[in-house]
Order: sequence, then structure tokens, then C-alpha cells
Amino acid sequence: MLLRISLILAILAGLAVGVLNFVKVKEKITTLQTNLQQQTDRAVKAEKQLDDTQKELAATKTKLTQTETVLKDTTQQKDNAVAEAATQTKRAEKLNEDLTRTRSERDEAQQELAQYKAIGMTAAQVANANKVIKDLQANLSGSQEENRLLGQKIKRVENELAVYKTQEYFVQLPANLKGKVLVSDPKWQFVVLNVGEDQGVLEHGELLINRDGKLVAKVKVSSVQKDRCVANVMPGWQIGEIFEGDLVIPAHPAS
Repeated sequence: MLLRISLILAILAGLAVGVLNFVKVKEKITTLQTNLQQQTDRAVKAEKQLDDTQKELAATKTKLTQTETVLKDTTQQKDNAVAEAATQTKRAEKLNEDLTRTRSERDEAQQELAQYKAIGMTAAQVANANKVIKDLQANLSGSQEENRLLGQKIKRVENELAVYKTQEYFVQLPANLKGKVLVSDPKWQFVVLNVGEDQGVLEHGELLINRDGKLVAKVKVSSVQKDRCVANVMPGWQIGEIFEGDLVIPAHPAS
């Protein structure tokens, strides 16, 4: 009887140890499964982040390629403009030489005219001499206007190049530039101003819109015409509603 009781106790003890081991093994399996799931989740997240990073890198590479292309084109335009400016400068120098020579010839002609008058020079002869002088002066004025327009073109190209090269570059506009709002479109956030290329406005230039001495908004020029320009309201810079007739001044005036 005692032996039978001992066997039963031994069996019960073995079963207890087996159950305890089973519980511990189950806990370890559960822990391992949890760790495995966490590792799997982290791997999936890391793979997604890697995929997003690769897509962002590809988009950045595409944008960089486009920017390099624009920069190359802008640089070429600047080189062409500089070369054209050099040509126009030489032409202007030649015209100045011609003008100096013409003035000298004019002075001589005036002296001769006085002599001709004294001896009875005809009106047709005097008119012809004046016409020659006026034609030369007109040629010089035309060349000076070409140089002025070319200077504006060079400045515009230089500003475009600086905008692409320097992130925090501000286009400077004439300090005495003043204009008014002709059209305001609150839906599309743009305005049309009554100042343009003739007044020294350049693309990417920033202007302050004010009314009664108070700031209303800040805009950036997107396109320029001879005496008009279009500007977009800069994000975060619209303090009040923009009305036709509001005044504009440069945000970064040239010193």
C-alpha cells in the first residue's frame, strides 16, 4: 500500500513538473512569437521607409536634373547677352567716335556755312548739311536706347541666374519704384500692377502692398511686360484684402 501511494505521489509530482515546464515553454513560445511579430513589423516599416526614401531620392534627382538644365540654359543666355553687350559697346564706341567726328565736321560746316552765307550759300545746301547732322544724332540715340535695353536684359538674366544659384537671394528693385494695383484676384491670389520693365521691375522681385501707410500683403513678381506686371501673393504675407488702387513699393530696394 505504501509503495502504491509513493508511486502515485511520484506520478503526480512528475505531472506537476511537466505542467510547470509546459507553462514555461508556452510562455517562451509566446514571447518568441511576440518578438518575431515585432521584428517583422519593424522590418516591414523599414522596408516601406526605404521604398519612400528611394522614391524621394528619385524625385530629388529628377528635380536636380531639371534645375541643372535650367541653370545651363540661363548661363548660356547670360553668356550670349554679355557677348551681345560687348558687341553693342563696341558699336556705341564707334558711334561716339563718329559723333565726335561729326561734331567736328559740324563745327567746320558751321564755319563754312557762315562763309557760305557771306558769299550767298543756297537754302538747299544749308538744309542738306543739317539733315546729315540730324541723321547721325538719331543713329547715336538709337544705339544708346539699344544699350539701355540690353543692360536691362543682362540684369534680368543675372537675376535669374542668381535665383537658381542662391536659395536666399533677393532681387533688388529701384528704390524710387512706386505703383498701384490695377486688378486683384483673391481666388487665384494674384494682382496686376501698373509698373513694368520700363520702371525697372524684374521677375522674382518682391513688393509690399500698403493702404493708408499700413501693410496689406507681400507679393512676388511672376511675369513682366513693358508697363505692367503680374505678381502672386506670398504665402503667409496677406494681412488684409487687396483692393484696386492700393500702393506698392519694393520690399528689397536697391541701395
